Amino acid sequence: MKIFMFLGSVNAFLSVALGAFGAHYLKQKLTPDKLDVFQTGVQYHMIHALALILIAVLSDKLSHSSMVHASGWAIFIGIVLFSGSLYALSLTGLKFFGPVTPLGGVSFLTGWILLAIAAWK
Repeated sequence: MKIFMFLGSVNAFLSVALGAFGAHYLKQKLTPDKLDVFQTGVQYHMIHALALILIAVLSDKLSHSSMVHASGWAIFIGIVLFSGSLYALSLTGLKFFGPVTPLGGVSFLTGWILLAIAAWK
């Protein structure tokens, strides 16, 4: 599960970098509402980057590794769809990205439920 340690670390880095970008550069460029949307993306990005690292650590401890593996991919897809769409929505204002966000949320929920099932078994 080195892939999830890698993806989690890279995404944690990106979350910090994007958070700093938002706080220092975008604060003067975006409306407060759009900045809030951007920061929500950053918050969920970091939480789920840490979840990927947790999944990498737990993969050796849980016997249902295929389910743990699936949970990691679902969470990674959630980061791309949820946080990515919030970044795009706040930066471009294009409403097209709005409907993508809930798909990312469903992907996050799927990842967490798969991890819970793997732990239960």
